[in-house]
Amino acid sequence: MGELLSGVVDAGFDESLAAGPEGPVRLRWYRAASGLTATELGPTVVWAHGGAFFAGGLDQPEAHDVALALAARGVRVVTVDYRLAPVPGLPRFLAGSARARFPAPMEELVTALRHVGSRSEGRLILGGASAGACLAASAALRTLGTGLELSGVVLAYGFFHSVHPRSVEIRRRVRDHRRVTHSRWVLNAVNRNYAGSDTALADRFAFPGGHDLTGFPSTLMIDADRDVVRASGERFAEELLAAGVEVERHVLPESRHAFLNRQRLKEFTAAVDLMAAWCLSQERPT
Repeated sequence: MGELLSGVVDAGFDESLAAGPEGPVRLRWYRAASGLTATELGPTVVWAHGGAFFAGGLDQPEAHDVALALAARGVRVVTVDYRLAPVPGLPRFLAGSARARFPAPMEELVTALRHVGSRSEGRLILGGASAGACLAASAALRTLGTGLELSGVVLAYGFFHSVHPRSVEIRRRVRDHRRVTHSRWVLNAVNRNYAGSDTALADRFAFPGGHDLTGFPSTLMIDADRDVVRASGERFAEELLAAGVEVERHVLPESRHAFLNRQRLKEFTAAVDLMAAWCLSQERPT
């Protein structure tokens, strides 16, 4: 499992460090509740939380509660404490020097994948929510042709394009919910903050939407109905299908962005049920 962090052990998980190019990457390992034998090992999901690239962590519900819920359904999960981008508008010395823009967060997710893949038997699946879904898609694209084989990718209410697509229909569905924080201009500003430059903003490993997706693993997408971000999810699903990728996509009725941060919502349970069933059904890549 890697180097165990002393004193960081719980009834359902423990933690370790993976050696990355810019320093250690903290991982949290959740054990599946069902007793699987060595020859019947289920999948391991490497999971990235959301938070607009500059917020969030292993303890937020979108990471911890999702991992516990998947583990209870027989899916092993490893959550990744990737480095966060600088806080928009906040001077670097106030935000902390440990923060980093593209490509560091994506590369740390790749580091986590390699580390988990080298220490886990069974199928390997990559997933994430919101900005974490973008990082997961980018990391999946980054690993193509490297010998690291993924059985699938799980993307929850993610955005994948450097400039968020417009959708009049979705805008009407959203109404006044998060009208400011999830407006296109704010979301585009978040993307620019993560990328750090126009060159990085156009990089396929920063935002895979609109780029060649040939060879991308089979994908499960779960989007929120009343969510501006859904426009990017819809377009990305179309792009995956055009590239010959097997895609299963669900839009949860009346749901809103970040429902995986609210364990008591029916959408949380519905999404986790879909994710667990899909992950357990995936076969090893051929």
